[in-house]
Amino acid sequence: MIEAVLTSITDALLKKEKVDLRGFGSFQVSDKKERQGRNPQTGETITIAARSVAVCKPSKELAGRLNGAGLKA
Repeated sequence: MIEAVLTSITDALLKKEKVDLRGFGSFQVSDKKERQGRNPQTGETITIAARSVAVCKPSKELAGRLNGAGLKA
């Protein structure tokens, strides 16, 4: 069942759709532009290619629980 959910999330992200999981967070695709970087071993300047990345933003509810709000001792 978990694999089916992950497959559904992946399929939606491939279509550049936003996925909301109420009470947990949201997933979406963010496009990164090409940029200059530096090889830390050699110091050589390199070009980092443009790419798409998956971004997860926790819900306010989850963030609050992780930071102590709503937790009972």
